[in-house]
Amino acid sequence: MERVRIQAERRNVLGKKVRRLRREGKLPGVLYGAQLKEPIPITMDYRTAHKALRNVGSSTLVEVELEGEVYTTIVRERQRDVISGRWLHIDFQALSLTETVEAEVPIVLENEAPAVKHYGATLVQQLETLTVEALPTNLPEQIVVDLSQLEKAGDTITVADIAQKLGEGVRVLDPMDEVVVAAVAPEGEEEVPEEAPEASEPEVIEKGKKAEDEE
Repeated sequence: MERVRIQAERRNVLGKKVRRLRREGKLPGVLYGAQLKEPIPITMDYRTAHKALRNVGSSTLVEVELEGEVYTTIVRERQRDVISGRWLHIDFQALSLTETVEAEVPIVLENEAPAVKHYGATLVQQLETLTVEALPTNLPEQIVVDLSQLEKAGDTITVADIAQKLGEGVRVLDPMDEVVVAAVAPEGEEEVPEEAPEASEPEVIEKGKKAEDEE
């Protein structure tokens, strides 16, 4: 797994005064977790940090270099301005490489589902992330789900289907029977047998006659 590294400095400015740091192009943050007795307020160059972290997920390992020490971390929280979307603050959790950690891993769908191509089904993704537990070095950055498994309307891919394909040392914490993605039949249509016999014209007429008789 490729790691991202950023440079950080210890931050002495706290509270509302951090606004001044933001105006100066700095990004406030905090470093906490393994190896640390107490959280350390930090600051980073905004542009450099944004460029390095903009595509980083919640299970991607990030090395934070602070005062000559390098801490292996994951990004636990990014606070954003609700109007501009600009980052306001980032929380980094320092990890022990010998202890497991829980993380949210994004689900990525790939390939085309035959149920969509041949039967007009609609894909419904019910989960966008899975919660996993693993050693930091075993954390997947993303979980790829192959949609070609959805052959007809009504087919589903569950957490159990995905969990059994992950590498050793990665445990999924979500309920195994939960549906991740489903191929749903078009509204108003029912699933029909793939090889339904074609009715001839006399049979159609006869069926219509019987229906009239029943009425």
